[in-house]
Amino acid sequence: MAKETKKEKTETKEKKNSNTHEVEVKIDGKEWEAALDEAFKEKQKTVKVDGFRVGKVPRSVFEKKFGKEALLLDAADAVLPAAYTKAMTESKLDPIVQPSVDLKNISTEGVEFVFKIVTKPEVKIKKYKNLGVKKEEVKVSKEEIDHEIEHLLDHYTELVTKDEGALENGDTAVLDFEGFKDGEAFAGGKAENYSLEIGSGTFIPGFEEQMIGMKVGEEKDLNVKFPENYSSKDLAGADAVFKVKLNEIKTKVARKLDEEFFEDLAMDGVDNEKALRENIEERLKTQKEADAENKYVDDLLDAVAKETDVDVPEELVEEEVNRLMGRFEEQMKMQGISLEVYYQFSGTTEKDLRAQMETEAFKNVLYRLILEKVQEEEKFTVSDEEVDKEIKNLTEKYQMSEEELLKNIGDKEFIKYDLEVRKAIDLLKEYNK
Repeated sequence: MAKETKKEKTETKEKKNSNTHEVEVKIDGKEWEAALDEAFKEKQKTVKVDGFRVGKVPRSVFEKKFGKEALLLDAADAVLPAAYTKAMTESKLDPIVQPSVDLKNISTEGVEFVFKIVTKPEVKIKKYKNLGVKKEEVKVSKEEIDHEIEHLLDHYTELVTKDEGALENGDTAVLDFEGFKDGEAFAGGKAENYSLEIGSGTFIPGFEEQMIGMKVGEEKDLNVKFPENYSSKDLAGADAVFKVKLNEIKTKVARKLDEEFFEDLAMDGVDNEKALRENIEERLKTQKEADAENKYVDDLLDAVAKETDVDVPEELVEEEVNRLMGRFEEQMKMQGISLEVYYQFSGTTEKDLRAQMETEAFKNVLYRLILEKVQEEEKFTVSDEEVDKEIKNLTEKYQMSEEELLKNIGDKEFIKYDLEVRKAIDLLKEYNK
């Protein structure tokens, strides 16, 4: 008598007032039997049983030795893609993050999966016009320009050999040194003709201070104590003696806004103080304008957020944290530092770093949902022509082909979404002048 075929079952459970849905999919009957058969055929290729050649073990012998349960998980893996497709098709839900899956039940009779599907939350904005948010007025003061000029003069300061006199704070000492702990030289504590700016705090406390007053050719023993948190455990908190010899003293010669300075500066069109001040003012103004614009947009979105009701899904925040972590890792790589090294030097862990990023991630997700809602309310679109124009602008800006551009920053849908976000921001600015 033929066995009755059971149909797979799909059931969707929704939590009240939530955008999280649990979709149950059960696969049994002939589909499950076929999956078990395939699982056995794969096992049969490699399993070893006394008295049988590899690949020739009968199903009954295999199940007697290893049990029918030995095939269940492999069969579940095999039917998972089909179960996922059924969950998406029959629930008609549109996930905003990759759904997660749990194995609810499994036996020789069938398997039951539970897919957790997070859909876009409902966003209610009570108000996004006339919020009273204003952009800060940008001004560049004379003091700020003076400070930048002083910074440039200091940056281009020259060091000249000091022929007479003693070492003073602010001078650069060219010295030989060797460190000893309990009378024994320690690794990494020796150098010759090392340039050290006195007062920079580069060396351990007490080292630079004790050198003040030394003269060229003079030798001296410096008694110091390593900090308790010093990176080398062998030296942390230890007393040490550094034998030093001062080979040369270099002192800073203050620069003036003269012809020689402007030649060293090598800034196009800047060959006098007036031109330098105008250049610095324009540069500071441009930077301040960009900062003020960013703050204005952030203040606008923060004001709209206070008028918004939405349950931000944890899964979206977690996904954004992952994105921020990836960006941070790339930034560290550009500096030649791995995350492992960063954790070691900063005394933090991955958990600490992720926790630090959660606030920014939550804000990013919230603002994104708000801007998408503004687009929905205003019913504006971005045309294919606008997308193509933006691609052309970007290829010219970054000097790369369209293919290279899309490979690096994303497909056309990504660019379209970015333009939609920018349009929504422009509308918010227009409504809150």
